[in-house]
Amino acid sequence: MRSLFPVTDLTESGSGAEDPAGPLIDREWSLDELADAYAYPTGLPAQGPAAPWLRANMVSTLDGAAQHDGRSQPISCAADMRIFGTLRGLADVVIAGAGTVRLEGYRPARAREAFAARRAAAGQGPAPAVAVVTGSMELDFSLPLFTEPLVPTLVVTGAGAPSDRIAAARKAGAEVVIAGEGARVDPARVVRELADRGLARQLTEGGPRMLGQFVAAGVLDELCLTVSPMLTAGDAQRIVGGPGVTVPERFSLASLLEEAGFLFTRYRRTDR
Repeated sequence: MRSLFPVTDLTESGSGAEDPAGPLIDREWSLDELADAYAYPTGLPAQGPAAPWLRANMVSTLDGAAQHDGRSQPISCAADMRIFGTLRGLADVVIAGAGTVRLEGYRPARAREAFAARRAAAGQGPAPAVAVVTGSMELDFSLPLFTEPLVPTLVVTGAGAPSDRIAAARKAGAEVVIAGEGARVDPARVVRELADRGLARQLTEGGPRMLGQFVAAGVLDELCLTVSPMLTAGDAQRIVGGPGVTVPERFSLASLLEEAGFLFTRYRRTDR
């Protein structure tokens, strides 16, 4: 993996500081180096209310497909999965829509020794919580995601969600978070409610509909996008779905890495 663009934050003038890891050409980056490259902004306390930072991690082919045969794995690669693991290793909470949880077969996040010291120093638990966003609560609470998590799984829903499903979630050991009125979940409120629980370092892995709601609500701070050197054609989803925004929101390039033709980009909102 090599850096094509500074991995540190850009200055206001548009120039970047030197890559803290030095000239890393044609070798595998360590998890520590990746963690430094993808570190969250400083000043995000792990305890109590904090200003949240919502980061998305997605993969797309050259022709814009976010999936192949309904899953993202076929368009990914080993380096992409290392970054995927790094982003999870840095997060307080991983947010995913119920459809993605079902399709990708989500399991609980695991503690990883490579990030243990870093997480302890930041006041974080051993692994991120997983927050499943669902209006219908149509989830299988007998799955390991709910029965075997290292950190209790959160189920984020609206105040009008079926009471029997809420009871079933709590019985399974999940924490139910109300973030909307009626059956609707308010994406901006999802971000606030999780931050109020001390989960400020937020990572969403989609799917496209969930990410589209965060984009429309104007609460996405950063996008980590892997560009896969593949063409799939067909009618696969894009990384963001749902209604378009009135005015496109501008993001700026923060870093760019490359390995075997895969580009690992990181974009931030221009006002952050």
